[in-house]
Amino acid sequence: MSIDATDRKILTATQGGLPLTPRPFAVVGSWIGLGEDEVIARVAAMQEKGIIRRIAAAPNHYALGMTANGMSVWDVADEMAEKLGAQVGALEFVTHCYLRPRALPDWPYNLFAMIHGANRDEVEAHRAEIQKLLGSACRGKDILYSTRILKKTGVRLRKEAS
Repeated sequence: MSIDATDRKILTATQGGLPLTPRPFAVVGSWIGLGEDEVIARVAAMQEKGIIRRIAAAPNHYALGMTANGMSVWDVADEMAEKLGAQVGALEFVTHCYLRPRALPDWPYNLFAMIHGANRDEVEAHRAEIQKLLGSACRGKDILYSTRILKKTGVRLRKEAS
């Protein structure tokens, strides 16, 4: 999957967020020399192709009182990992869910799910829900709690030289 130079300009212009205005795509278009309709059409095409997953507000969970954050890690039977991972990822309290290769013998976990809560007890209750969902396919688990945020941004594209 590739993008052309114009799509790259749109992504670079919007990677820090859309401008907070009634017509953000018109503003983006003015930055890069395109009309609002073309920006909207190109963004829609990139969403359809899966280049852009979604356009959404990204609230600061700490400001919302969600101060306990844990990356739960699970050793799930490989033949069940994709199916169960999709179910875990669909839970409303899971914000990120990934399948990753194990790093044996030290790291047996292949399913990762980020859980946010107002406190650790809430996070642990959610973790228990995940464990129940995984059932006998789960062979091990752990959780890594956040202690502070070092960086929180999406992917950043580098500007190409003109």
